[in-house]
Amino acid sequence: MSKTSELIAGVGLGDLPRKSRWPARMDLMQSATGLLLALFMWGHMCFVASILISKDAMWTVTRMFEGYFVFERSHTGIVSSVVGTVILLFVGHAFLAMRKFPANFRQYRAFIAHRRLFRHADTTLWWVQFLTGFLMFFLACPHLFQMLTHPGTIGPFASGERVFTAWWPLYLVLLFAVELHGGIGLYRLSVKWGWFDGGDANATRRRLSYTKWGMTVFFLVLGLLTLAAYYRIGSENRESPGIRYTPVSIALESPENGS
Repeated sequence: MSKTSELIAGVGLGDLPRKSRWPARMDLMQSATGLLLALFMWGHMCFVASILISKDAMWTVTRMFEGYFVFERSHTGIVSSVVGTVILLFVGHAFLAMRKFPANFRQYRAFIAHRRLFRHADTTLWWVQFLTGFLMFFLACPHLFQMLTHPGTIGPFASGERVFTAWWPLYLVLLFAVELHGGIGLYRLSVKWGWFDGGDANATRRRLSYTKWGMTVFFLVLGLLTLAAYYRIGSENRESPGIRYTPVSIALESPENGS
């Protein structure tokens, strides 16, 4: 019996009539859901950062996703549908990723010993991704539920009020967790599936690592500036809770202004 056959028989797989393809399929689904979520979060960050351009720009982006410029009125159900899809991807990705988490204290100690022994950068990145994923599972759920059930509370003034009154600590921690988790995840996907392989694997990995940290720093700075902008807007309007922003051009065209 070959060494490979002995290893297979040792875990009881040698007695199976055919090898299951489900572990590979689940690994592929985990990669696909992780890729979609990471790209969505980068896009989401760019959209919410439109507040750094102007309140009108953020209002325009918000109404675009509500179908305002197609149906001539806002349909917040579109936002709820998008959030619902993100929740399904988020839960599915978490379920698939949990397969690789330490299942008990013995496995946890074995992993820690392995990480300390080899001191491999990518192994440490996996550990950071595990910790940030654990944080996201608890921190992202309140935000997603809020957006699912109250999709109309998105806008320059409404979002600023939400950040200023209570949500900024959650958003601050969530920002670091998401950007670290997503950046590391895309880096590991690129290495795993060989998307950017070149002649020198080590040089390719170094380039991907530099790119990963560059993108992470960029989105962290962008996120912090965006969070500060919403906090400032919320602070400026703290005496007028519940107020909604309307661009000057829209206000001048409203019936109460004689248009």
